[in-house]
Amino acid sequence: MFLLPESPRWLARKDRWDEVHAVLTLVHGKGDPHNSLVTREMAEIREMVEFEKNNADVTYLELFKPHMINRTHIGIFTQIWSQLTGMNVMMYYITYVFMMAGITGNNLLLSSSVQYVINVVMTIPALLYVDRWGRRPTLLVGAALMMTWLFANAGLLASKGHYAGPTGVKNTKEASWEVTGPASKAVIACSYLFVASYAPTWGPVSWIYPPELYPLRVRGKAVALATSANWAFNFALGYFVPPAFVNIKWQTYLVFGVFCLSMFVHVFFLFPETAGKTLEEVVDIFEDPKGIKNIGTPAWRTRVSTRQTTMLERGGGDREKGVVGSEGSPERSGSDGEAVRA
Repeated sequence: MFLLPESPRWLARKDRWDEVHAVLTLVHGKGDPHNSLVTREMAEIREMVEFEKNNADVTYLELFKPHMINRTHIGIFTQIWSQLTGMNVMMYYITYVFMMAGITGNNLLLSSSVQYVINVVMTIPALLYVDRWGRRPTLLVGAALMMTWLFANAGLLASKGHYAGPTGVKNTKEASWEVTGPASKAVIACSYLFVASYAPTWGPVSWIYPPELYPLRVRGKAVALATSANWAFNFALGYFVPPAFVNIKWQTYLVFGVFCLSMFVHVFFLFPETAGKTLEEVVDIFEDPKGIKNIGTPAWRTRVSTRQTTMLERGGGDREKGVVGSEGSPERSGSDGEAVRA
């Protein structure tokens, strides 16, 4: 962290404008201090700092006004669904699952550690390509894959396993079901595939997506509210899962599989694409006069739009011309080229 530059917006709030310019030159200008994107970003940051000073009176109640409630609900549910995928269940309580599959002793520790390696390695593709993939496709594919592995594990445990008795496997009552033979290896494989499906999809995107939904005036409070929902459900699931393994056994997988199916439907119908769009373009999606009242452009009609940002980074393009980021819904750029990137 000591080697990384400070955020240009943080530096701007401290009135350290020479350092702001240096960071923007490094990140966007590829060493060219006169790059057009660097100039635009400097102007936008100055406007943002002034904007924040003039809008310090924002409250949480503003997030629940009719024109904001849809964005607020999307941000909150992005974080809630990231917990209800069951990923943290896999991370916290995977030892119970592997005990049910017949792994014990040092092998249990080693097998459990493998999923952490998978989680880290599989996050790398998202860091490289998530802007190209887009937010919606990434979330939809992740939900579909995780649902598949959860239902597969439920089916394997139900058809090939048996009740381990009131004391569970190795006197661990949470390991209430037991499966052996090839089916146990399949359970382990599905567990690893589940982690590999979460890591490049809902893992990073659930944190990238919410801040892109909101105008600057309410962004800080909106993201804070969404994050609080994440930790609230994290806490709740920590208490729910061990008793669930004891009382409903393999059906626990069905519960999370249904959650993944629900989030797939929710994302498809209500989560618009924000990748590559300016903040003003995102506002156009939610406030499209030709769209659904208080929802805007239907989410399934929005598309990834990175051409404009790419042109600016290469020193060309003009934000005043605008682009079309959703079918039939032209997105306006800011007046005098003052659009702010999401």
